[in-house]
Order: sequence, then structure tokens, then C-alpha cells
Amino acid sequence: MSFRVVRSSKFRHVYGQALKREQCYDNIRVSKSSWDSTFCAVNPKFLAIIVESAGGGAFIVLPHNKVGRIAADHPLVGGHKGPVLDIAWCPHNDNVIASGSEDCVVKVWHIPDHGLIKTLTEPVVDLVYHQRRVGLVLWHPTALNVLLTAGSDNQVVIWNVGTGEALVEIDCHPDIVYSACFNWDGSKLLTTCKDKKIRIINPRTGEVEADAICHEGSKATRAIFLRHGLVFTTGFSKMSERQYSLRTPDCLGEPIVMVELDTSNGVMFPLYDPDTNLVYLCGKGDSVIRYFEITAEPPFVHYINTFQTPDPQRGIGMMPKRGCDVTSCEISRFYRLNNSGLCQAITMTVPRKSELFQEDLYPDTLGDTAALSAEEWMSGQDAEPILISLKDGYKPPESKSAMSVHKRSNLLDKMPPKGGKSPTTQSAPVPVLTPISSSQGLFACTSKLKALTFLLGLYTTMLVTGLSGFEYSGLEHCSMDKTLQEFADEIRKLKAMIVKHENRIRALEADVALSKAAAAASAANDDEDGAGGDGLNAQPTQQLASDEV
Repeated sequence: MSFRVVRSSKFRHVYGQALKREQCYDNIRVSKSSWDSTFCAVNPKFLAIIVESAGGGAFIVLPHNKVGRIAADHPLVGGHKGPVLDIAWCPHNDNVIASGSEDCVVKVWHIPDHGLIKTLTEPVVDLVYHQRRVGLVLWHPTALNVLLTAGSDNQVVIWNVGTGEALVEIDCHPDIVYSACFNWDGSKLLTTCKDKKIRIINPRTGEVEADAICHEGSKATRAIFLRHGLVFTTGFSKMSERQYSLRTPDCLGEPIVMVELDTSNGVMFPLYDPDTNLVYLCGKGDSVIRYFEITAEPPFVHYINTFQTPDPQRGIGMMPKRGCDVTSCEISRFYRLNNSGLCQAITMTVPRKSELFQEDLYPDTLGDTAALSAEEWMSGQDAEPILISLKDGYKPPESKSAMSVHKRSNLLDKMPPKGGKSPTTQSAPVPVLTPISSSQGLFACTSKLKALTFLLGLYTTMLVTGLSGFEYSGLEHCSMDKTLQEFADEIRKLKAMIVKHENRIRALEADVALSKAAAAASAANDDEDGAGGDGLNAQPTQQLASDEV
């Protein structure tokens, strides 16, 4: 008599639940680009989604409390000249995001703590190197301000974003790079390419340490490093069947596991949770999310369950563990983008009766503090990521980045100064307003109104969010409040003057229209009477000469 032993795992009963529509994000014009990207990036502060935009590329950034229907004129991040292809939040600064576009430029942006109040078009820094579109951006997991970019020119570049310089240029790929992933401490780089090969590269030198055929199919493949060094890949067979595999770095060409899933066409994105060792497979165009547990016992990749939805997904983003709700035993949260414009939030939960903190579900997880600086990493140092405990929950810190632009300065540095007051700290300037003259023209009033509105928004943002790089005394706060009131009064006067000018213009336009109508009527009468007729359009009879009678 044989007994089937059920595998013991605390994640066997993970189930997914979609939040109600009013708790999701609606009316989002998701990008229609055919590029194989997730189109979505999430961190504990913001949700970023690549959207359709006329005259260039853009993406929308939403705070997590701004749910419901999004206004059509919501501010965007729109400084690219071509469609945005990929975005990625910095793991060490929740206010910094990088974007790659078809305009061959990578831009790094700083988002205020409370979201955007106007469309953002000025990045912190532009990273210009690639000759063709940039379809992949990836931050280093442990080194501060180190960013990887890959373009259709087959080049992979590693940047020091703090200084805007390219640190390493990797040109070992003969074709387009599909995906890239750093290992746990950032000492190795894993890439997949259109030539069907998977490569393990030294990111500091660009030297290829191992390579092998990944999947036999010609469609896009993806590969990620797992926490303990194994490699997980997704791709297609020769018969266009979707596959996933598990490999060791020492024998890339001999998979430990190779499983065929189905025959769908969408590229599968593997999303990995290093704390629970769960891999979530999300296919483009699929209506399901499959999840697997990776263990050391055969068959090594254990199927757990499938989350089913009625709508196909266009993109997806995964929340870092520090943004999950530990009180409800939530181990993952996803944001699915539908073709209808809905961004649906999905929570993955392990049911527990106790309301206490579950230490077995929440080991120490990745924090938002960098273990190394970019210079230390380039010098050859490696370090494990700095971990934090979620026992007391996680509260996103306020923005600490000094966003003043100086050449070779560290623009995104969150690290506090080692001693004393920051030398870049300065008092906030208080501008002097010039009085409005009633003789100013409409154009001058409109231009001044735009300038004052911009300054008012800037000063309000400085007061509300407390931008670093400025410090205010009590007297300066009073002066700032007085300046804001002067701005408001000036804007009110300018608006009244503009309305007065517009009314005057309308009256003049009406007079001109009446004059034109009267002139046209007079000309028509002159044409009728000036022909020499009797008023009935009769032609006059020619009188015969007396000598012809």
C-alpha cells in the first residue's frame, strides 16, 4: 500500500485577490508600443505607467492614495522626443526614476513626495551614448546611483548617474539585448540576446564568463538570477511553445529543469520574490498569473497555483516587499494594466488566523539604503544588500535628495553629510515684484501671469515638500508667506486686467465685423444701380443715328 506524501510548504495556499474597481486606477491610456516591456514600475510611494502621448513619449506617476478615475489632463513626465520604452525606480531612492526611449536618450527624473502638480519636462540628468532606441534600464541592487542601459545598437552601458558619466561599455552582444539582471550582490550580470544565447558577464570589465543557448525558439527570452545563484529563464521552443527552465551558472547549457507550459504568443516576464523564493510568470496578453516555488528538492520548481482574470494584461508591475501590508499577511502585490485603461491591484496573501507579525513569512528584506557608493563598486568591492525588518511596518522616508545640478556632483545622493552643516545649504531667495501698470498690453499681462503662476507653484512646493538644499529661519518663513500673498494679489490683478483686455478685443472685433458687413452691402447696391439699367436688369436700346433714318 503506497501513500502519496504531500509536500510541506507554507506557500502552498497562497491565493490572489483583485481589489475593487474604486481601489484601482482607471482611465489610463496605456502605451500601445509593441516593445516587450512591462510598461509599469512600482515602489512604496508611487506607481509609474508608460502612456500614449502625442508629440513624444511620456509616463504618468501616481501616488498610491490617488485611486479611482484619473483625469485626462493629469500631469505627466514628458521630456522625451520619442515613445518611452522602459522605466525603473531607483531601489535606494523612492523619488528617482529612470526612463529609456526611442529618442536614444536615457533620462533620470526626481518626483516630489506628493506627486506632480504640473507636467515635468526637465530631468535631473540626460545620459547620452546610444545610437539607437534604448529599450532597457536597470538599477544596480547594492551600489548607489549605478544604472545599466541597453539599446538596439547592441550596446550595454553602465553609468554613474551622480556624475552623468559612463563607467563601463559592454559590446559583446551581436544582436539586440532582451533582458538583463544583476545577481544578489551585483557582482555578476546576466543577459539574454536575440542570438538565443544567455551570458554571464563581469559588469566591471565586460568580460563574458559563460554563455550557452537559452531556448531554441526565435522569440524573446528572459532570464533572472535567483538569490542563491541559480538562473531561471523563460522563452520558446522550436515549435513556439512557451517554456521555463532552471540552470546553474556552472552549466548554463544543461538545464536542471525544462518545462513546456502552453502555446501562447506572449512573452513571459518572470517576477521574483527573493524572500519567499517564489517566481511569478506573467505573460503579455495572458489573463493569468502563474506562480511557482523554487526549492532544493526535486523537481526544484513546484507549481503552486494560478490567478485567473477575465481580461488580458498589457503590462504588469510588482511592489517591493517593503510596500506590502504585513498586517494582512500580504506577501506580494501586483498592478495589472488592461487594454481598457484599468490598472488593477492584486494582492497575494497567505491565510493566517493570528493577527500577530508572521516572522516566517517576512524575513529581513531589501531596504532602501545602498551598501556601496559607485566609486567603491567600480574599485572592485562587493557587498550584500542592506536588509531591514518589517516587524513594525515600513514607512517611506521623506525625500532627502539634493537636486541641484552641478557637474560631477552626486545629484541623487541620499547619504547625509558626515559632519556639520551641508556646504550647499543656502537661504531661499525672495523675489521682488514689480507693480502692474494699467497700460500694459494683453501679451505682456499674459506673459507676466504665466511667470508669476510658475513662481507661485514653485514657492508653494518648496513650503509644502521642504526641498532639500534650502533652510528657512522664522523671519524667512514670514517673508515667504508675505511673498506668496503678494503673488496671489498680483495674479488676481493680472487676471482682471486680462479679462478687461479680452472684453475690449471682443467689442473691437464686433465693430470690425459690422463695418465689413455694411461695406459689403453698400458695394452690392452700387453694383446693381451702376449698370445704367432701369432697375429690372433690362439692356438699354441703342438709338439709331439721324442720318440712318
